[in-house]
Parts: sequence; structure tokens; C-alpha cells
Amino acid sequence: MPSYFEFPIHYGNFEVEEEYAEGFKIPWGEPMGTEDFQEGMDRVRKPDGSANEVTGSAGNDIFRGDRLPKSLEGQYFYGEPVARIVRQVNPVVTEGLTTLHNVYQEQKSEFLRSSDPLFRPVDMATAPDGTLYIVDMYHGIIQEGQWTQKGTYLRTKIEQFQMDKVIGLGRIWRITYDGMERDRTRPNMLEETPAQLVKHLEHPNGWWRDKAQQLIVLHQDKSIAPQLKTMARNSHNLLARFHALWSLEGLDALDPELVIELFKDPEPRMRIQALRASETLYKTGNKSFATNYLELMEDPNTDVAIQAVLTSQLLKIPFFNERLQSLMNNNKAKGIQVVGKQILDRPKTEEIETLYGDSLTEEENSRLARGKIIFNELCVQCHGTDGTGTPMGNGLTMAPPLANSLRVQGQKEYVTKVVLHGLEGPIAGKTYPGSIMVGMGDQSDDWIASVLSYIRLNLDNESTIVSPKEVAEIRSSSIGQKQAYKYPELRTSTPQLMVPTETWKITASHNAPTRVGGKTAPASAFNFEGWSTGEMQQKGMWYQIELPQPVALAEIDFYSKPISRGWRPGSPPPIQTYPRDYVVSLSLDGAEWKAIAQKMGNRPLSTITLNRTKAKFIKIELSKSLNEDLKTPWSMQQMKLYGVKN
Repeated sequence: MPSYFEFPIHYGNFEVEEEYAEGFKIPWGEPMGTEDFQEGMDRVRKPDGSANEVTGSAGNDIFRGDRLPKSLEGQYFYGEPVARIVRQVNPVVTEGLTTLHNVYQEQKSEFLRSSDPLFRPVDMATAPDGTLYIVDMYHGIIQEGQWTQKGTYLRTKIEQFQMDKVIGLGRIWRITYDGMERDRTRPNMLEETPAQLVKHLEHPNGWWRDKAQQLIVLHQDKSIAPQLKTMARNSHNLLARFHALWSLEGLDALDPELVIELFKDPEPRMRIQALRASETLYKTGNKSFATNYLELMEDPNTDVAIQAVLTSQLLKIPFFNERLQSLMNNNKAKGIQVVGKQILDRPKTEEIETLYGDSLTEEENSRLARGKIIFNELCVQCHGTDGTGTPMGNGLTMAPPLANSLRVQGQKEYVTKVVLHGLEGPIAGKTYPGSIMVGMGDQSDDWIASVLSYIRLNLDNESTIVSPKEVAEIRSSSIGQKQAYKYPELRTSTPQLMVPTETWKITASHNAPTRVGGKTAPASAFNFEGWSTGEMQQKGMWYQIELPQPVALAEIDFYSKPISRGWRPGSPPPIQTYPRDYVVSLSLDGAEWKAIAQKMGNRPLSTITLNRTKAKFIKIELSKSLNEDLKTPWSMQQMKLYGVKN
């Protein structure tokens, strides 16, 4: 479905209920009889064999031409290449929030539909001649290869109708209107001066306006700034005023006086554009707009007030939260309440707080930031903005929840394989409408590591970072996987969390005293109570696990909780209790040991890779003594041990 249409996405993701009118998910394509839908018969409308639910939205365009009926101007068009339709959408704004309506819903029809099974509309564009172009891929298969693997329902349909034979074609359709001749004027803007280009900003066709603005900005000729300022103030064409304003912004010739003047313009849409354009000036040092932003939050027009809210929160205007709370108390418009509540309910900081504390490197923080962008651009479509799954009604979600998920928080090989190769079918016995997660193996190791790290450290998950090196290793070891995993197959191929039982023998060289006079049990390292030496870290201190039988061990994770030394500003930093220098050894019999890893601890959350080595005994032993005034102990809690079933 179309998305990110409520507000410009750089202001953040906002969840809005009832964004789509009733029936919007239902396509009304021509009868096909091919039934070539990835989900199979659940997506087939009987008896005609057309799609009964939309699958994707491609090539969105708001028509801004001048050679089709006025009723089409400003309408939103997109292609649904699987259902073989082009939909005309009427966006209705009420109290600052937009709802999308299929213009032909009552007629159970679409703006354009074809009985040609090869019609695949993938892009729309306002044309230079004032009409609407539709790019038709004209292709037998529209899905990527991951969806069409041997043995699937869709592959059977492709081969039945020989759709794999139709390749290398394509066409562009022009939508014209009887009685309205298209504009045959040939653009010659590359030969025109910037001063000559300005007049095109008033052209009735948005294509001409856009192209003129683009070329004006590329020329970077500030001598035309007076012309543009006059147009921004006085043109009778509101759209031309918009283009003049943004041309000035692109030329770095936008002055504060003009912006403040436009803040008071009688046209609400002009006030909105002035707010957006002014952000550039604020970011480059003109902080005088802060007062204007807070005042415009009280604008009588709801759309202007919401834009002032979005601008203020983006630029972190002082006293914004207090003014927003006051606005919500006095303005009950639905858009104000929806946007305001979600802004005020967000964490007070954009920094990602994790069990790593402040030990993340600059590169790791950058990777998390990239992962957040990827998640919000891609993953939210199925998994929801908060990771709980996009609701489908009747308690169903489009895809499994990622938030507070044991599978997500588990050993990183599981989630990495899912993103690399995909996952289809029921998961732990539960079926989801979006029954396949397409593999992203074409993406780089860094891309995959970024989004996985963000998900594992956010959305109520507390787990470990994934590095590009680890992704590369898992990619190499699973190179033979040529199709999406099934859940049982994936589980048996990845390390699983091993839960301690009474048959485990867990011992340690030192155990800290408890408040009631006892000693901390070494087994408490596996829960939130935790284990500690209670004494300064000394060479030879050890912690050991004896399993009932040998297991192929993959990984150990544990958290060393810092000891606070005060909570007031200026208090000394906490004492870090992670082991500094240590050796991890494995043994089959407890007599003959093999050092598997030598580590230098540098952060509260520790990960030890054991390379699926078969062992019955695991020992962590300090290899260096500390000599500090802080009397730093060694502590561990929330320990996780992962192994592979034989």
C-alpha cells in the first residue's frame, strides 16, 4: 500500500489509524484466469481469477499536468503490477490527517485496468505535454527470483502459462483526454538563461515548473534573486510562489525578511512552505525563527500548526515540549493530538541506550544509525513501526513481531540467515499473511549488519551487535542455501540457547558475600541476580561450567553490570566489572584443556565465539591482575550459552 504520505518522512514515522478508506486494499482488475499470485489461492477472486488483495504500490505520482480534466489534478496515481491496474487515489485531509480513497471503489473498478496478462504498470509521471505517462514493464513475471523458486505454487503457474518466455519488452502509455489537445511545445530550457527560466515557474504544467527550478538551482546565478523574491511575494499563481521560494533556498539566496513575511501570508499552504524552507536558515545559524515556530504552533489552520510542530521538534526548539503540551490541551484537532502524543511519548534522547553502555565505537554507532534508517524505510511495512507487526485485523499481523523477540535476541546466526536467504511458511506453528521474508543477500555485509544490529539493540530487545565480518562468515558458511529457509530447517541449522538445569555443575574460584551472610551462587550468572568475585580481579580467578554431556558450543554472552558511585551531576563514573584479560578454554574430560579464545574485555556486554567446538567443560580464567584503588571485582549476569544439536 502507499505509505509515508501523511508528512514528509524526515520528520519521523507517525502511526495514523484509518489512513485507508474502507475497501482500499481490494483491487478491481480485469478477469485474468492466470491466478499467478505468490500467496496462492488465498489471493484469488473466484470465479474470474483476478487478485482479491493488493500486493504492492509502484511508481507513485501526483498528477500536476494541465491537459487532462481538472478533476485529475492533484490526484495520486500508482501502479499495482501484480493486479494489473493503475489506481486513482483521492487524498482527503481531515483535521490534519490524510485518508486515501480509491476513486472508483463504489463502481468496483479502477482508473485503468487491462485484460492483457503482461500489463505491468511500474511507474507514473506527469508528462512534458501535460498528460500522464504510464511505464508498462510488459513482462510475464513481476516477482523477484526468491519468490518463484522451484516447487512453489507461483513457479507452477509461471511454467503453466510460459510467462518466463516473455522478457525484454516494455512500453510507455500516454493517457490523453478527448477534446483536450496535448501540448506539443518542445522544451528548450537547456538553451535558456536563468532569467528566462524564471517565467516557466508559472507554467500550468508541473513538469515545466520542476525542470525550470532544477536548472535555476544548478546554474547558481544569484543575479535572478530579485525576480524570484518578487514572484514569491506577488505572483497570482500560488504554485509559482512555492517554486520561487524553493529556488531561492537552492541558490542560498533566501533571506529571513522574506520568510517572516511569508509566515503571515493569508494562504495556509504558503505558510507551510515558508516553515519548511526556513529550516535551512535555522540550521545555518539563524536562531531568531524559534519564536516564530512556537507562535505558528497556535495557527488557526490545523495543517500549518502541525507543520510548525514538526519543524520545532526536528530543530529541537527550546521550550518546545512545554508549548506542545499546552497546544494539545487547547486544540483537540485529531492531527494535533496524534502527532503531539507520539512526539511526547518518544524517548527524550535519540541516543540508543543498550547494555553496551557508552562503550560503542563511533563506527558501531554509525552502523546503528544506518540500521535505524533501513528499518524505517523497509522493515516497518510488514513488521510495524514499533516492531510488533503490521496489524491485518482479527488479531493477525502481516509478519512476526520483532519487538521483545527471543528469536531476534538469540544467537546472531539465526537472524543473519533469515535476512541473507529469507524465511517462508509457518513459524513455530503460526502462519502470517505475509508468508515469506525475501532474502536480502544482494545487500552488502555492512547493510545487513547495520539493520540487524539496530533491531537486536532496540524494539525492547537486549542483545549483541552484529558485525560485517560475522555476516561475511555466515554468508560463506551458508552459501549452499539457494532458497528461503523453512522454520524447522533453520532452527536445526543454527545454535540454540542452552538453559541450565540441575544436571549442570557450575563452580567458581571466588563468590561474593551476599547481604544475608551467604555467597553468590555461580549459577546466578545465568539470571538477573548475577555472580561476582566480590574481590579485586586477580590472575587465576576462574569460572567453570560442566555440562552433562559434550555439546558443539557456538557462543557465550554475558553482561557485567557497572557499580554506580553516585547519581548526582559530577559524580565519579561507575566501576566497570567486566573481566579485563582472560582466557576461555574448553575440554572434553576436565583434564586436557584447549584455549579457544584470549580476550581483553573493554565493555559491559561480552561475546565469546566458540566456533562450534565440541566440549563438556568451559572455563573462563583471568590472565592478569588489576592494580587499582577501585577494588574492581569481576561480575557476570544474564549469561547465555549457545550450542548446536547433534
